[in-house]
Amino acid sequence: MTNNGPRLAVDCIILLDRRVVLIHRCNEPVGWALPGGFVEYGESVEDAVRREMKEETGLELADLRQFRVYSDPKRDPRGHTVSVVFVARGVGKPVADDDADRYRLVDPDNIPEKELVFDHARILRDFAGSGPGA
Repeated sequence: MTNNGPRLAVDCIILLDRRVVLIHRCNEPVGWALPGGFVEYGESVEDAVRREMKEETGLELADLRQFRVYSDPKRDPRGHTVSVVFVARGVGKPVADDDADRYRLVDPDNIPEKELVFDHARILRDFAGSGPGA
């Protein structure tokens, strides 16, 4: 099978103690981001987000729910145009792994927008504006 279209990605707003987990990416584009990654062929988006979050943060996910789908062709400089974004509660102690060299916890109402890569500032603004318990 040949697929020349953009690969589907998943990102997750992981809440830990009412703060959002960000990772610092080592690969291009380098910078702070929501943890995320690609959906493998034959994998559901729910399985992909659980796998990617475990790989990048060491956290298990509870109360997983889909937040929104983002499909702006300019969202990712590598050309990956579609991401299914989830929200979940993190379970465990976070660690940075895979292509992340460190993590940090930020208040959802005080996001470091200028430090974020991809369209993650927009995603987190949407999340903060979506009401209590978003």
